[in-house]
Amino acid sequence: MEWSPRTGETAVLAAAGVVLGLATVVLDPLGRVLVGAAALLLLALSARDRLLRPRLGGTSVLPWARLQVRVRDARRWGLRSRLLELDTAAGPHDAGELVLLGRRDLGADPGDVARALHALRPW
Repeated sequence: MEWSPRTGETAVLAAAGVVLGLATVVLDPLGRVLVGAAALLLLALSARDRLLRPRLGGTSVLPWARLQVRVRDARRWGLRSRLLELDTAAGPHDAGELVLLGRRDLGADPGDVARALHALRPW
């Protein structure tokens, strides 16, 4: 099983970046800087989504013995966000590795991915 950003969302980001890049031609100098920076940001995000695939799965090796899988729900400024938290720390004095992945990174609901990971556990 693999989880990665949705291809459609990545294509929309790239298209919006190109449209903003083309729009810089008709803007004043300050507008060119601001809209050009936004275009570069969108293009960089779409390139990151396209190049760093998959986010979870494929050749990822999960240390099942120490892996803790949790879904974190947070509300900030009236918005709800869910993150999949993968933690390999064995205890309070072990740094381990902490990976946080959101819905956009996974291309699926973090709760669904957590349930799938729990089902894949070898024991």
